[in-house]
Amino acid sequence: MANQIGTFFESKQDRAEGVHGIAEHINKFWEPRMRRHFFEVFDAGGDGFKPIVMEAAAQIRRPSQPISPEHVAEANADVSG
Repeated sequence: MANQIGTFFESKQDRAEGVHGIAEHINKFWEPRMRRHFFEVFDAGGDGFKPIVMEAAAQIRRPSQPISPEHVAEANADVSG
């Protein structure tokens, strides 16, 4: 999902504006458990994240608690149907 947001903001002429837009969107609309999962991936090297998303991480608020294994499963669950 972070990469989808990144794809949208890559279209900005000013890269700094795009980086800020990603962080602002995630800070406004992602609940703490989503941001925890984001930072688990980021802290493990950010494998799969677009470069612009990696840059935005410095402006994204870190939640205070680590994510539990149950939340990881829930965050990655297919919610279709």
